[in-house]
This record gives sequence, C-alpha cells and structure tokens, in this order.
Amino acid sequence: MRIGVVASLVSPLREAQLGGAQAFLSDLARALAARGHAVTVFAAAGSELAGLRLVTVPAPPDAERALVRPARGTAAPAPPGLREAFARLFEAVRAEPLDAVSQHAFDAEALELAADLPGGLPVLHTLHLPPLVPAVVAAAGRTRARLVTVSRAMRAAWAAAGVGGVEVIRNGVPAFEPPAGPVRPRALIAGRVSPEKGTAVAIEAARRAGLEPLVVGGVYDRGYWERSVRLPVEPVERHRLWRLMAESAVVLMPVEWDEPFGLVAAEAQMAGCPVVGYRRGGLPEVVADGAGGYLVPPGDLDALVAAVPAALALDRRRIHRDARRRLDIRRAAAAYEAALAAP
Repeated sequence: MRIGVVASLVSPLREAQLGGAQAFLSDLARALAARGHAVTVFAAAGSELAGLRLVTVPAPPDAERALVRPARGTAAPAPPGLREAFARLFEAVRAEPLDAVSQHAFDAEALELAADLPGGLPVLHTLHLPPLVPAVVAAAGRTRARLVTVSRAMRAAWAAAGVGGVEVIRNGVPAFEPPAGPVRPRALIAGRVSPEKGTAVAIEAARRAGLEPLVVGGVYDRGYWERSVRLPVEPVERHRLWRLMAESAVVLMPVEWDEPFGLVAAEAQMAGCPVVGYRRGGLPEVVADGAGGYLVPPGDLDALVAAVPAALALDRRRIHRDARRRLDIRRAAAAYEAALAAP
C-alpha cells in the first residue's frame, strides 16, 4: 500500500521527540515501511526523520501555542494561520497517489479537512489524547472516518464524552536488545516536564528511595520547572534514551492525569528497566504489575517510594522478554496495516 502518515503541525518531528505521540508516529511509519509499504510522512517544516520520505509545509511561527496542555485541561486558541497551514498540508496529501491515510494530528482542523480528501480514500484517525479539547471532541463526533485510540482506558473516556465506535490499537515501541553495562543507583524520569507528568513528585520519590534522579525530556511548562523541578533537563535522541533506561535502576512515572498509553513505560520495559508509577489511565495496560514493575494508588507517594525496592528485585531479563512479546511496534504496525486495508 501507499500510505500517508499525517502529523500535527504544532511542532516538527525530530529524533529527540517532544512527546510520545510524535515518537510513536515516527516508529509506526518506519515499521510500516519495513512491512513493504510506501510510506510518506506529512509534517511541519523543519521535521527531520532519517530513512523516511517527508513532505513538509510551513507552520505558523507560534504553532506550539496550540499544544494541548492537560494540566490546564485544554489547549490555547489556535494561532492565526494554523487552519491555512493544515489546508496546505492536506493539499499535499491530495497531490500524492495514496491508498490510505493514517492521521495522527490531535487538531480539529486535521479531522475536519481530512473529510475533503478524495472519495474512497480510507482515513484512519488516531486519538492520542483524552477528550480534553471541545473542538476536537466535536470534530471526532462528526467525522464518518474510522477512529482508533491507544488503550481501553481512552476508549472509555471517549465514549463517556459521547464519541462512540472508537477502536483500540495499542501503541508499541521498537524492539531492541538492552545495551550491556552496569545498572546505576539512579531513577530515570523521562518525558515532557509538566505538572500532569508528576516530574516533581518523581524527583522527591527518587531521593526518598535513595536514588539519584535524572530528568530527560523537554520542558513543556517553564513555570512549573522553575517552581518545582529546577534540575537540568534536556531532550535526548531515542537510542541514548534507551541506554539511559538500561543503565537506570528504575523509571518513575507518578502521573497526575489519566495517561493515554505511556510510551516511556513501554520503552523502559523493552530496556529491561522496571517501572514504578501511579495506576492511572492506560498505564495498567502497559505495565504488567509485579512483572514489569509496580503501580500504586494515584497520589500515594509513600506507596510509590515503598514499591521501588520490590521493583529493583525484578528480573530485568524477564522484563525485556515480556516487553518484546507485548509491546513490539511490529504488533501495532500489523494492526494498522489491517485497519488501513479494510474496506
């Protein structure tokens, strides 16, 4: 098949991604290409993904204003020019001889403009976030295209918001062998730095558990970092992230929202590193409690700290083997292939 993969325009795609949805989109495109499909990724100008064919369009300079900020419950109003940029993006999609479109932008404009693609071209929209933005919920409710989301928890959330018929295709991560090396007394805290990710709570839990906290990712909320984090933070390329995970004693995820999936948890387990976090959203579908780590009641910091020694005792080789069985991106790619090929 000739498959178009559509990304949001709110940020370019990079090897060191801003968030899990962007990382998954890149991994999925590569996995579909590895299955023999001709894949084209449509994204914002400035995107750079090795080994993938990209078609890019300029986005407004302040497009990142439209990023959804779950701690605030919504996104800022779309900046002027964003709809026009999406219109240019879908003009580029129409210009390509495609057999199907896998659409991943969590923007009302993307859901609406995809409806104007040539008749008969299958479009599959992936809802990577909960129903936080009223305009996106309304657009999802109106579309006649197929909708999927990334966990049973998210399907229930969308159903509660009045959007039914949403299917589930869980995310996955590339399978890799954990790099050899010593495990350090360190707790890795990976992902965007923002209140809903519980970065500050994770730092406190690491210190109480006697581990050095290491934060990697992008600063999503500068004010939160200045108030509550105040540790060096930088985004890292995926292979370096996986090495850090393989070398860390534990990955901490005390999320303070209903995590749609938890790509960091999947990557950590693929690296053989146990995960300790709060039992919220899609995380119980990603972390096999007692096998890939431990999840504790949300908000219970004492339980979070107490779970760390038990996680450190888990067999890291077993964690890796189980992740390869459950969380390999190739499983997700096969499911997307079937969905895109369906009449």
